[in-house]
Amino acid sequence: MKVFFVLVIIFFSLIQSCISSVDTIMRRQSLRDGDVILSQGKRFAFGFFSLGDSKLRYVGIWYAQISEQTIVWVANRDRPVNDTSGLIKFSSRGDLCVHASVNGTVPLWSTNVSDSILEPTLVATLSDLGNLVLLDSVTGRTFWESFDHPTDTFLPFMRLGFTRKDGLDRFLTSWRSPEDPGSGNRTFRLERKGFPQMVLYKGLTRWWRSGSWTGQRWSGVPGMTREYIFNNSFVNNQDEVTFTYGVTDASVISRMIVNARGHIQRFTWIARDERWNEFWSVPKEECDYYAHCGVNGHCDPTSSETFECTCLPGFEPKILRHWFLRDYSRGCAKKNGASICSVKEGFVKLKRAKIPDTSDACVDMDISLKDCKQRCLRNCSCVAYASAYHERKGGATGCLTWYGDLKDTRTYLNSGQDLYIRVDAEELARWNRNGLSGKRRVVLILISLIAAVMLLMGILFCFVRKRRKSNRLRRSSTTFSLGSFYFEDSFKFDEDEDRNRELPLFELNTIAAATSNFSFQNKLGAGGFGPVYKGVLQNGMEIAVKRLSRNSGQGMEEFKNEVRLISKLQHRNLVRILGCCVELEEKMLIYEYLPNKSLDYFIFREEHRAELDWPKRMGIIRGIARGILYLHQDSRLRIIHRDLKASNVLLDNDMTPKIADFGLARIFGGNQIEGSTNRVVGTYGYMSPEYAMDGQFSIKSDVYSFGILILEIITGHKNSTIYDESSNLVGHIWGLWGKGEAKEIIDTLMDADTYDVSQVMKCVHIGLLCVQESASDRPDMSSVVFMLRHNAVDLPSPKHPAFTVGRNRNVTNGVSSRNWPSGETGSSFNDVTLTNVEGR
Repeated sequence: MKVFFVLVIIFFSLIQSCISSVDTIMRRQSLRDGDVILSQGKRFAFGFFSLGDSKLRYVGIWYAQISEQTIVWVANRDRPVNDTSGLIKFSSRGDLCVHASVNGTVPLWSTNVSDSILEPTLVATLSDLGNLVLLDSVTGRTFWESFDHPTDTFLPFMRLGFTRKDGLDRFLTSWRSPEDPGSGNRTFRLERKGFPQMVLYKGLTRWWRSGSWTGQRWSGVPGMTREYIFNNSFVNNQDEVTFTYGVTDASVISRMIVNARGHIQRFTWIARDERWNEFWSVPKEECDYYAHCGVNGHCDPTSSETFECTCLPGFEPKILRHWFLRDYSRGCAKKNGASICSVKEGFVKLKRAKIPDTSDACVDMDISLKDCKQRCLRNCSCVAYASAYHERKGGATGCLTWYGDLKDTRTYLNSGQDLYIRVDAEELARWNRNGLSGKRRVVLILISLIAAVMLLMGILFCFVRKRRKSNRLRRSSTTFSLGSFYFEDSFKFDEDEDRNRELPLFELNTIAAATSNFSFQNKLGAGGFGPVYKGVLQNGMEIAVKRLSRNSGQGMEEFKNEVRLISKLQHRNLVRILGCCVELEEKMLIYEYLPNKSLDYFIFREEHRAELDWPKRMGIIRGIARGILYLHQDSRLRIIHRDLKASNVLLDNDMTPKIADFGLARIFGGNQIEGSTNRVVGTYGYMSPEYAMDGQFSIKSDVYSFGILILEIITGHKNSTIYDESSNLVGHIWGLWGKGEAKEIIDTLMDADTYDVSQVMKCVHIGLLCVQESASDRPDMSSVVFMLRHNAVDLPSPKHPAFTVGRNRNVTNGVSSRNWPSGETGSSFNDVTLTNVEGR
């Protein structure tokens, strides 16, 4: 009997030795710190790793073939090993465990399989999908896999969601920070309650909602459509409710993460540039955030109204004055006197809508939308209905009904579905009247268009011949000189006798060739002006091309203004223009290309802030100050920029700051230092109070914006960041300043060995002087430059700053409209650029 047992052991040992490979840990093996196993195709690696300069050691999985360290799964994320003595081995029960040392008895982490695994052929194998699997190497039976226990990363062919039989719930949890993989406070999971949807939480608070499955994608992610590379799959049956996505091209490296700031991002690896490219992310505009407009409120970012929030049909703001202050948290309530469940009531259809939170919705997949309407109408408690899967092949199917407050609805520009809101007879009549008048306008427009087309057809032949002749003679007969190039008559500037600087004119075909015909791969960003592209001229010079959108009236004015101004300006802290292109219907500005992107790319991203030590930040602050001083005082024009912000400060190879985007700037003559306007332009968070409220602008308006920049550079946070549920960054700093605790705001990612606290506090002091509420109290830029240069200067005490109360979100309104011409689009998600706002 003993001989037989020995033979069995030898047999299994031979089998294990035959299957042993670099992708496998066998039951009697262990993995020490420094040992790594690779998947069969060497796409992924498993072993010990550290982050940054930390000495803490974690066990995890990462991409093995890309240059940038990218961790996709962490085992002992909350219990790291303190040194390099860690060990990975199987326990006697068959669990794979992480120990702090060779002699450790209590594991820091374990697979924690419910039943003991007795099979001697048990192994741990790393697959080319990035999945670590415990299985029987002979039978193939699986006991545990890392795909069932994800951390912050969602890989292709991984499942999120739950299985009904064993109750296993797969969800993502963010890292605490880019340098700490411990469990953060953002979780992304598939909800069990009601009709399934994905929800991102901040702690226990809902932060963003995917919406329900439409049949092809999540309704809250319009960009998540089926592409040639990616495909999405949602399963909802008696066994499981899960979501997964796959790649049709095995060479594509893709991942989706939940980051510590509360964003879900999908990336693809660009091998040519050796970087991760963001494919899409959410949330990124205010209407994306959960219940931004409160209960029964509706968010419409495409609205031409002052506010993006309105109440759903039949509802009105609970507290009207709060809405005027842009505080929508209390939401909306049924209008007074509204009669529900009357004979003549009906439904108002909202088009292109994200349907409300489906957690409390009732679903019936066996009835049509027509029957759904009748079911809702018969029940007086039913407040809205919609189809369940409105994009399923073969047409919309299923019925969703709601019986209480409606939360988190919004409008999309080119997606969404129809949502039907129950209203009384009076409200229904009002909406029908509006709808009929709208249809009459459409009919009149169509008739006018038909008449115009018929008229044009009569003269089309003559027009075409005349147009061809006009195009050949355009440059010689319909242009006038500006320096060394020409503009069309319809694009004339004011005469300027002093205009003597030569600004080269680039031909359109030269710019098209440099940008690969304005290809998407060369696109750096886009804004109110239009898209910005990277280009390479034939001589190898890299350029940034700012291209005016043809339908942008605002962009045309900015284009003229920018050419008029920047062609006359030369300073090391201002972006340098190389020329322009005005040909056919194209208007473009050509700038030097700055590979280090914009300032906001560094200071507002935790993964990059650590690159800015104090000498670099101080150099950036002083450089910006010198650039503004040149605009205000040292150039032959007195210029007020009016849109100074982090995304409009570009950085060259030496991290020298260069102020960009002069489209909104104003020229002052003589000794003029202030003016007024009814067209308030600029960016929330950077605008001075006298300008934002009354349209009064001056050199002190730029000083205010500069003060905000100083405080953001020192803290690494946007001014719109909310503290204590109400105060913004300025208000938070002001409160700490009054208590003598302002040093707490110094960016913790900045190496403490690189700065002297007193010097940083001096800059905070200067920043607070610049953001004082009264413009007359703020120093001018010559005084600011002097204070920054001399350490022994006694500074006056700052008075109360302006705009110390923040909004109720960590992000304000949308993406800044000017993120160019850096290497990538900046991350100014807390900026909204205002134009054409009436000042008082």
